[in-house]
Amino acid sequence: MSRFVHYLKATRPRTLLLSISSILMGAALPYVDFEYSLDWKLVLLLVLTACFLQILSNVANELGDYRSGTDTSADRVGPHYSLSTGALEEKDFKIMIVVYIILSALAGAGAVYLAFGTFWDLGAFVFLLGGAVAIKAATQYSLGMDNYGRRGLGDLYVFIFFGPVAVLGTYFLCASQSIGGWYDFLPAVAVGLFNVAVLNINNIRDMDSDEELRSTIPVRIGEKKAKIYHLALVIGGWAAMLGWSVSRSAYLKTGSPWLYLYVLALPLFIHGMVKVWKTDRHQLDPCLPLMVISTALFCLLTVLGTVFFVQSL
Repeated sequence: MSRFVHYLKATRPRTLLLSISSILMGAALPYVDFEYSLDWKLVLLLVLTACFLQILSNVANELGDYRSGTDTSADRVGPHYSLSTGALEEKDFKIMIVVYIILSALAGAGAVYLAFGTFWDLGAFVFLLGGAVAIKAATQYSLGMDNYGRRGLGDLYVFIFFGPVAVLGTYFLCASQSIGGWYDFLPAVAVGLFNVAVLNINNIRDMDSDEELRSTIPVRIGEKKAKIYHLALVIGGWAAMLGWSVSRSAYLKTGSPWLYLYVLALPLFIHGMVKVWKTDRHQLDPCLPLMVISTALFCLLTVLGTVFFVQSL
């Protein structure tokens, strides 16, 4: 297998659907609140920024896990990556980290400039500062002595950055620095909770190898309670999104089914919840792509629903 394939594998492409979905969700939601022309160059830069940050997080996470011994543990259940198999070396990952930090910074700065037309603006400065925080967070899940994965804060960080930051940040930039109302926080909550559910499946699967190195929620509460927690995350996400649809329907005085189009993804979520509940943690790896695909389909249907809703007015 060529080194290029190992470099590509290190990016963990299946996780990028989540980053893309969060941005597209944030770009589509303003259609319900405002009449505006979507700037596709801005959306593209935001998608690239999210993807580069996700890849940066994946690469830094692999390096951190390798150094801590998680990926080389005899109890390892998940896939073995390029470092643990010897296909790539630490210096390769250090180079990748630098490259993706630069790419994240450039794409993010480009998006901010396109949205504000300048860097000399308070809003632009806040977003640039937020981007710096996101880059720092992306490198510190398992890398460094004080990483937040070790402290059991991974769920909180994933919720914040994949939910409110990604969705509402995109919304704000795409809608000319505007936010519709409190109800627009609900889709961000839903996406954030679904992303935490993805991490939770990963953490349940890796409980044995994480036990001595990382204080994840499943390690703290055990497999059964972690699965109950997973159900709560998914159900909470659906409750938040249904709350958005109901509140938007009431405010707009319409019962349009387009605002509920994402419900078509519900059977896939139910299948996933049942599978997680019934499957032994050592066999949970196939549940990860299922949760990722479910979340991506949910976001895509929400995007299509908002577009069709506006077209129907």
